[in-house]
Amino acid sequence: MATKQTELLRMGELAEASGVPAPTIKHYLREGLLPEGVKTSRNMAYYPPEFVDRIRLIKRLQEERFMPLKAIKGVLDEGTDRAEALLALEDQILDRALAGEKTRTSAGDVRKRYGVPKEVLDRLAEIGVLTPNSRGYSPSDVTIIEAISRFRAGGYDEQIGFTVYDTLRYKTALEALVREEVDMVMNRLAGEVPPERVVEMLEAGAQPLKDLIASLHTKLLVAELEERRG
Repeated sequence: MATKQTELLRMGELAEASGVPAPTIKHYLREGLLPEGVKTSRNMAYYPPEFVDRIRLIKRLQEERFMPLKAIKGVLDEGTDRAEALLALEDQILDRALAGEKTRTSAGDVRKRYGVPKEVLDRLAEIGVLTPNSRGYSPSDVTIIEAISRFRAGGYDEQIGFTVYDTLRYKTALEALVREEVDMVMNRLAGEVPPERVVEMLEAGAQPLKDLIASLHTKLLVAELEERRG
């Protein structure tokens, strides 16, 4: 190796420079997330300075994206530039999404406006369909509450067996769908299309996506009923 030993870092120096404990770095080495260092004896090795940024990136993917090490290794195998592009794109999408969720509507205003009982709202929050905070409900929460209010007005209420738990089937189905959707966007567009353009595409596609899902739901409902009748 052409790099001089004096330019390399010992494990303690690597930990100090990266801000990641030595035991964690050793675990990354065992999992293949970092190449082996330059061994000078059985218990001594030196590592190139570029490991510092790679270790920080691994830690960031763990803590900010909750990615398992196996998934991180797959991303890093494509190059650190690819990993940085994924992070940049996710940050841009998340920042734009959160910007639209900043305004809040108080619980009192929501109950007054939509007539949904407090116990129903509380139960929806318990099962994760709604995510209110101390200032109230986000715009997406309010849209969900409005939809549930319209369901209830149409007769979908507890008297005939409909409860808040019926919303869980949609939440569960959409969680898997959204996971695949995010994977698709990241795999196809990260590093290929500027993050700002990806956000524009997602915003432009929001309403068509809603129309697509609604129309597919109608078609599938008809197909299911026809199959049962047949």
